[in-house]
Amino acid sequence: MKKLIGVVAAAGLVAAGLSGCAGSSSDQASGPVALTFWHGYTEADGGVLDDIVKNFNASQSDITITTQTKTWAVIDDTLLPALSSKNGPDIVAMTSDRLPVYAQKKALVDLDDFYGQSSSNTSALKAEAVAMETVDGKKYGVPSGFVPLSVIYNKTLFAAAGITAFPTTWDEWVADAKKLTVDSNGDGTPEQYGLALPDHATVGNGVWPSLFEGNGGSITSDDGTESTIDSPENVETLTYWSTAIQNDKISPTGLDGIASDNLFKAGKAAMEVGGPWMAGVATSSNIDYGLAAIPAGPKAQAASAIGISLGITAQTDARSQQAAEKFLAYFNDKTTATKWSLGSGWPPLRTDVSAADVSANATVASLTEIAPNTVALLPGVVNSTDVLTAIDTATQKAVAGGDPKQLLSDASTSIQQALTN
Repeated sequence: MKKLIGVVAAAGLVAAGLSGCAGSSSDQASGPVALTFWHGYTEADGGVLDDIVKNFNASQSDITITTQTKTWAVIDDTLLPALSSKNGPDIVAMTSDRLPVYAQKKALVDLDDFYGQSSSNTSALKAEAVAMETVDGKKYGVPSGFVPLSVIYNKTLFAAAGITAFPTTWDEWVADAKKLTVDSNGDGTPEQYGLALPDHATVGNGVWPSLFEGNGGSITSDDGTESTIDSPENVETLTYWSTAIQNDKISPTGLDGIASDNLFKAGKAAMEVGGPWMAGVATSSNIDYGLAAIPAGPKAQAASAIGISLGITAQTDARSQQAAEKFLAYFNDKTTATKWSLGSGWPPLRTDVSAADVSANATVASLTEIAPNTVALLPGVVNSTDVLTAIDTATQKAVAGGDPKQLLSDASTSIQQALTN
């Protein structure tokens, strides 16, 4: 689940072939409707999802769904060609950054009418999670995952440094990171870092957007048409964190998300911003860990979300689409949603499922308490990969000593081009 940002599908010819895709499933005039469901949940969460599908199949006799588990990369590489040849899935799970791409290529059906039905069980879904399903004002999927980035920390190292409570503001965060940074031989290269803060290819590409949001900044305008990355607030944020890394050496430079994970699990970093899987990594590494919200910036406490979406493909005919929508409604039901959350390790997607409802899974309960300030990352932006690449370039160069203002200005030019194309 770590690599949740896929490659851009450059499928002009494939997209052209999709225009005739709607209604291409075998028109089953009578008898049960057979649907195929592709998903990329390859770990324990995949087994939980497959069980939910089996329970749905057993709950009625009109629809049978068969799941096929593939990696997210394989889904991204093969979905459009499979739909073009009318051999694709009827239901597909995808990383949320890909949904706008497939919607633009007319590979997914519009679900606005489905959302308008009380039977869809969508009214209690978190608004920010639904936002990542929306492209040009229309909804093309339902969320199956929406988890905030959070800070995982090493309780043993905190105790050794005399820190008894997790920081709640940026200034406290940096101050504690300095206490947790250890350079025993004074050579300028710490043996232990207070924080592993990647400057590029961050988890879900959401670390820096979370920091920008915390100081009142953003990447684009609300409608996703204008770059706002070079705002004074973002320049201030990038300067603040670059300075802390360069001067106080609280984190190495040049880190990506994988290197950050490796530092934390080796006990060489006391804190890391990560996803829910890091709880399992910490346990397997015999680290006594805690989870906490990303500390608040000057303007807000905020965290970008890692998201997964479920869509119905354009190859479905009317009857198959209706059948697929019945499964989505079943998936959205409070009982099923709670089961999915507990088993998958993702926080609840519904506002009426509380931390107490998922207390049987301590990690999920912690993430549920953190989740209220979670924001979707670039909802509806088709060229999100190009946008995030521009941010990566700016943050990596700034942390290495470049000028934040000039770097964000350059990034804004690239981002505007990506938004316009």
